[in-house]
This record gives sequence, structure tokens and C-alpha cells, in this order.
Amino acid sequence: MKRLIAVLQSLTLSELRRGLGVTLRHFFKPAITVQYPEERTPQSGRFRGLHALRRYANGEERCIACKLCEAVCPALAITIESEEREDNTRRTTRYDIDLSKCIYCGYCEEACPVDSIVLTRFIDYHAEERGELLYDKQMLLAVGDRLEADVADDRAQDAAYR
Repeated sequence: MKRLIAVLQSLTLSELRRGLGVTLRHFFKPAITVQYPEERTPQSGRFRGLHALRRYANGEERCIACKLCEAVCPALAITIESEEREDNTRRTTRYDIDLSKCIYCGYCEEACPVDSIVLTRFIDYHAEERGELLYDKQMLLAVGDRLEADVADDRAQDAAYR
């Protein structure tokens, strides 16, 4: 009996008609297309974009070269070198992030004890060659300087949420 039903469905093209019915139902609905540079879709509060290194209000970089972010990075995308200064504090001499390796997990941000490395909400960056995705300390500090107001607002919203 099942075989007979299968043969009849095959001869009457019932699967094809059901598929065309689905197509016709969706054909007349309005398209959902976002014209990207002009229109933006809402971002999640937990969105993680471009990395940035932050500074204190006096202009000194926050990173104390503890290397926790380097240790916790599952993709091994962070490279840090440091040296001791005259006042017996450590600071980084090299802080590199390979964004082509980074999986944007946010572990580096969570591990940082002084809130130095952050993932911003900035998404409008690209590269045409792999070398352009290697961000060094100066580039990360420049991103942090440019986006500090947005990062501070996000931190204030996070504090209010908790």
C-alpha cells in the first residue's frame, strides 16, 4: 500500500507542487534587505569587534605586561614583550595581535586585571592583505584613543546592568 501511494505521489508531482507553493507564498512578501552603509542593524550588547588598548586619564597606557591575555588566548593571536622601567614597573615594549588568527572570544578582555585590552563595537575595518591585520601596540593605542568615549559608555552600561 505504501508503495502504491509513493507511485501515485510521484506521478502527480505532489512534492513539486508543494515546493512551488512555498516559493509562491514567499515570492510576494516584501524583501528584507539592509542597505549597509546607510542603514545599520541593531548590535547585541555583547558584540565584540576591533581590539583596542586603553590609557589612563593621565595618558599612560594601562597595560602592566602581566601577559594574562597572551596566556589565555586560545588562538595564540597575541604576542607580548616587556621590560622593567626605572620606577620598577613593567610596561610592554611589544604588543601584537594577529586579527587573522583571532576568534574574537573575549577571553583577553576578561583576563586583563587593569581593563587595558578591550574589544570595541567598531566593525568597519577590513584588509586587502594579511599584513594589514597585524595590529601592533601603536595601532591598538590609536584605536583606543579614537574610541575611548564609546568604550567608557559601554563600561558604564555594563556596570548599570550588573
